[in-house]
Amino acid sequence: MEAMTRLLGQYRGRFAAELGIEVAAGPAERQKWFLAAILFGARISGELAARTYRVFAAREVLTPQAVLARGWDHLVALLDEGGYARYDFKTATKLLNVMGALQEKYGGSLEQLHEVSRDYRDLEARLRELAPGIGPATANIFLRELRGVWSKATPPLSPLARTAAEHLKLLPPGLTPEEALGVLEGHWRDQPLPGYDFADLEAALVRRGIERRRGRRARR
Repeated sequence: MEAMTRLLGQYRGRFAAELGIEVAAGPAERQKWFLAAILFGARISGELAARTYRVFAAREVLTPQAVLARGWDHLVALLDEGGYARYDFKTATKLLNVMGALQEKYGGSLEQLHEVSRDYRDLEARLRELAPGIGPATANIFLRELRGVWSKATPPLSPLARTAAEHLKLLPPGLTPEEALGVLEGHWRDQPLPGYDFADLEAALVRRGIERRRGRRARR
């Protein structure tokens, strides 16, 4: 309990909430987080991804229809404004492909995509099939923050979160991602913290894992 309290006090909760997105509030909020998750999925810093998302939000380019209406050149300009220059061309193409497929296959609705999915594996597969570039990492970023919101959003614990939990003695080493998730969820059920849910704990562990990874790289 003490370790989880300190962790959430230091690292906060969901990444979506930090961007002003309330994923439990409705489909429009989840669509915003999907866009943000795609940006966070590239090999850039979380700070640049967050800044780029805020550029898109300020221009109200948040829905599949808005992304498609802007076109490739305008998307590149928005990405560059956010500091995404290294991946601007590639990401603009990916956004158009993803949102175009979402529009064509599911009427532009992530809720419909979730509804027709049989289970978590099918949900992840449908997300990844939208376009090249939606890989396991991006799917995990998106779905872990919908844990407890979407019934089929039950991804395994990410390596970053698992490593951080082991370091804090919240998990023993050697567990599979599925086993690690079950143990950690058990801790949370036994001692939930008011004002937070399990997805907040998971996000805090990811933040801690990112910080530890940066520290190891800096020492090399």
